[in-house]
Amino acid sequence: MAHAAPGPRTVSRRPGTIRVFSDRTRSVAKLAVPVVLGLVYGYWAAANARYGGPITGWNLLFGFLTALVFAVLCAALLNIAPKLRREVHAVLWAAFSGIAIGFLVNQSHTSVLRSTVLGLATAAAVFAFLFYRYYTHEDAKGHRIE
Repeated sequence: MAHAAPGPRTVSRRPGTIRVFSDRTRSVAKLAVPVVLGLVYGYWAAANARYGGPITGWNLLFGFLTALVFAVLCAALLNIAPKLRREVHAVLWAAFSGIAIGFLVNQSHTSVLRSTVLGLATAAAVFAFLFYRYYTHEDAKGHRIE
């Protein structure tokens, strides 16, 4: 007897919420999003590092290594951070964002002071936004409140 393929789930594990994507789509996205963001970030860092000069093998290697590090750290944060308390969750994403922006600015041959200030400003803005979001949407243990 033939069985129909299961469709996307419409109800999540938490009562009262609706899931738009299936479990398979969510698991593919957990891998694809960091890879795509990493490739964009690596290209951006390599473009900043060459500063309008020719593309060389070292520049390509730098871009791919930067993309790899970014993608691995992003994937790790996507898996680990939601399991932590909201304060630590927000701090981790703020640190990741601030370091990423500071590194990009530093690759564009500007002063270390400028890259530090922009990285810290980005980290502060990301922390303020995410802490507010987690504080208003989760309880102290990290469970979503409706």
